[in-house]
Amino acid sequence: MVRFIKKTSKKAGLSPGTLVHVGDIKAEYVRIRVADYGEDYYEEKEITNIEECLPYKKKSTVTWINIDGLHDVDIIEKIGKDFGLHPLVMEDIAHTEQRPKMDEFEDYVFIITQMLLFDEEQNRLKAEQFSVVLGENFVISFQENISDRFDPLRERIRRGKGRIRKMGADYLMYAMIDAIVDDYFIVLEKIGEKVEELDEELVSRPGPELLQKIHNFKRELIFLRKAVWPLRETVSTLERGGSAFIQEKTSVFLKDVYDHTIQVIDTAETLRDIVTGMLDVYISSVSNRLNEVMKLLTVIATIFIPLTFIAGVYGMNFKYMPELEYAWGYPAALFFMLVVGVLMLLWFKSKKFL
Repeated sequence: MVRFIKKTSKKAGLSPGTLVHVGDIKAEYVRIRVADYGEDYYEEKEITNIEECLPYKKKSTVTWINIDGLHDVDIIEKIGKDFGLHPLVMEDIAHTEQRPKMDEFEDYVFIITQMLLFDEEQNRLKAEQFSVVLGENFVISFQENISDRFDPLRERIRRGKGRIRKMGADYLMYAMIDAIVDDYFIVLEKIGEKVEELDEELVSRPGPELLQKIHNFKRELIFLRKAVWPLRETVSTLERGGSAFIQEKTSVFLKDVYDHTIQVIDTAETLRDIVTGMLDVYISSVSNRLNEVMKLLTVIATIFIPLTFIAGVYGMNFKYMPELEYAWGYPAALFFMLVVGVLMLLWFKSKKFL
């Protein structure tokens, strides 16, 4: 439940635009990498000083500045000032509990989305905020953690494969969002496998632990939908030409991302319905088991009612009871009780109570 509640206590009472890191520190240090490329040109390096990025702002080639680690707000402030980012944009970058969204300014477009990873050991989703600033000839991306999510994209740029070196900064931004959406499919695939395992366990051995697992997966699917649903609106706005920084030839590719986003949402909804149905099946299964137990106990109690009556009659301490004087009276009473019990069992079986 903690993941659904925004951790805004650090921001309480501060003026808008105040840079305060909100969220967990997921990187030990801040890593800054710059890739500058054109159709016949490529340069890549890792830098330690933000000022080294400033010359790339005026170049005609496409520049990708990637910052891993958001806990050092001074770095965010410096690059924000160098590239003319609004204070509220820098605030949203440092605040890692933001809802996915898109804001367009005069000189750039700002997008926030969520990068998702499924932890199979803990059976839960791990989310990381991804922020990207798209300018006329530059892209600045911000990640919470140092990861290799975009290494395949970097390799494509290095080798000049495909159309990425021939396209502009908007295509680079599209390629990043496309990679993030592709990761959603991997997450859904792993969750789907876990749901199938739960379904098999539900049929064979339902128990309290299974109920907890069902609730956990239902919560994870709600979290997934919460992360993906706003991205649909963002991609739809970009694809429909809602930004001056998106070329028409890139809009075609964004339409494909939009379709994938819809597919992710539909799959997540389907899995959530399946998990909800499993919860109903579990409750019905437990109720049926309880009914079976109650039916068995009722049959046993019903059989013992006449037996208890017979034992009670012959257990009375009256002086004149002729059966008490018979030599075979005790075995006869036991035999009579046995016959009564067997007859009642046969009758219950004929009525399909057992």
